Amino acid sequence: MTDIALSTLRCAVIGRGRLGTALVAGLRDAGLAVEGPLGRGADPAADLVLLAVPDGEIAAAAGALTPRAGLLAGHCSGATTLDALAPHEAFSLHPLMTVTAEGADFAGAAAAVAGAGPRALAAATALAHALGLRPIAVDDADRAAYHAAASIASNFLVTLEGAAERLARTAGVDRAALAPLVRAAVENWAGLGAERALTGPIARGDEATVTRQRDAVADRAPELLTLFDALTDATRDLAHAHAAAHAHAASAA
Repeated sequence: MTDIALSTLRCAVIGRGRLGTALVAGLRDAGLAVEGPLGRGADPAADLVLLAVPDGEIAAAAGALTPRAGLLAGHCSGATTLDALAPHEAFSLHPLMTVTAEGADFAGAAAAVAGAGPRALAAATALAHALGLRPIAVDDADRAAYHAAASIASNFLVTLEGAAERLARTAGVDRAALAPLVRAAVENWAGLGAERALTGPIARGDEATVTRQRDAVADRAPELLTLFDALTDATRDLAHAHAAAHAHAASAA
């Protein structure tokens, strides 16, 4: 792969939201001089410009940049291809990490990188390493699926925990009591995979308990019943897949 030294480039970040602010902080912590975060529509005199703007604003932000030889323009979208950055030499860097108003710790997380050519890909890879990220390649045809997976793993998980918190509150149980359980479940999933990490009444075939749970949801938080039913069905499928795999392994032994 082509090597590129970020320290020799004038770098700028456009986008004053959570991600842009966190990226500037992370790159400065890595010892790089970075201009920004700048507002949308900026046209900095930089060699490398990273657009940390909403997906729908990428093309407009790229269009505000004066085309010139040597300019590297990148975006931070997980679902968007490089076409939105035309006519510039394009790259993308999508940190696979949630960013809150308090910032983000990128160290150790993955980042989807892409480049229109070797130099652009090298720039995306170098930025990832500077932030402590592990670069992974995701093809254009796979970006929507990749980003959907990220949303399920992060955004949907938070929505789900919000539902659990709402129901627990009706029993006088607070979020702090659920948090260790959530952390353990995530660590088990990370280490074992979904099928082996699954526990609880559905995994052990205790349908009587599942029925009592459903009745409680219907009584205490009926707005969650559709979600509960959908997740119950999906969890049964996962439990059945694990049982089938275990049976197949036992028969093959």
